[in-house]
Amino acid sequence: MKNKEIQFAEIWNDKKKEGIKEFIASHSANQSKERVLTNRLLSIQYKLEDYIQNESESDDEVLKILDFVKMYLKALNLTKKKLATYFEMKDSNLQKYLSGERKLNAQVVLKLSAFSHTKPEYWYRVQVKNELIELKKENVVNYQKYDYRNLVEI
Repeated sequence: MKNKEIQFAEIWNDKKKEGIKEFIASHSANQSKERVLTNRLLSIQYKLEDYIQNESESDDEVLKILDFVKMYLKALNLTKKKLATYFEMKDSNLQKYLSGERKLNAQVVLKLSAFSHTKPEYWYRVQVKNELIELKKENVVNYQKYDYRNLVEI
């Protein structure tokens, strides 16, 4: 009996890809509007979590809190002005927090957290990550002088 090695093309080919696409499309079509919305919101939450955990700090990957809030607003078909009213804030004031012009405070974080069903610390972590990216852009060398070895004789 000859031992035949299974080829990748036998497992994953265009016919099977099409079958999977059709299955996904038919399954998606049968989902309720509520389920579709839940999936969209979870997708945004996963993007938020991924952004926080991603170690890459390249310029093209910097996402502001505003970017994530816009994703939520789009999924929920809401405006930023309506969100500001809901948060009992002026639109311009909310914009300053979301764009990073002002640092987040606990009240804004708790409102964002309750609104998006995410952990409050996620919003702080986005803010801190972005601040560190900006500082590193300025010049990491300026901070090398704070190395403990410059203070302690070894």
